[in-house]
Amino acid sequence: MAVPETEDISQKDALYWKHVADDLTRLIQKANAPIFGIDTEGKVSEWNEKTVMITGYTKSEAIGKSLVETFIQPENRKSVDEVLTKALAGVETANYELPLLSKSGKRYAVLLNATTRRNNEGNVTGVVGVGQDISELKEVV
Repeated sequence: MAVPETEDISQKDALYWKHVADDLTRLIQKANAPIFGIDTEGKVSEWNEKTVMITGYTKSEAIGKSLVETFIQPENRKSVDEVLTKALAGVETANYELPLLSKSGKRYAVLLNATTRRNNEGNVTGVVGVGQDISELKEVV
């Protein structure tokens, strides 16, 4: 009889963690802040609704593309690449002004925190960027 009880607990744990993962996914997608992720090769792996709104690129258009080569203007690519490379090495950056380029060619300024993303074993799997669109603030100043 102990085996079915163990299976019931495992199933309950699995359902609980699936619910938590679903909630976090919704939170990321609906956040009123641009949130994106890249993998270890710098390719976009996450792209929330606010990032879609700012850039004009849908999630399906962004996923798999090089963040730096596709969404950053040429004159800023080196500095953005350095920030992302550091984050991939475990050195996180806070309050970095990320210059995002929209589909229409408009430039946006996003105040970004670049955080290393790791799997369960602690291995780096990419970077998640959480930002705040400060474009309007920069226009006022």
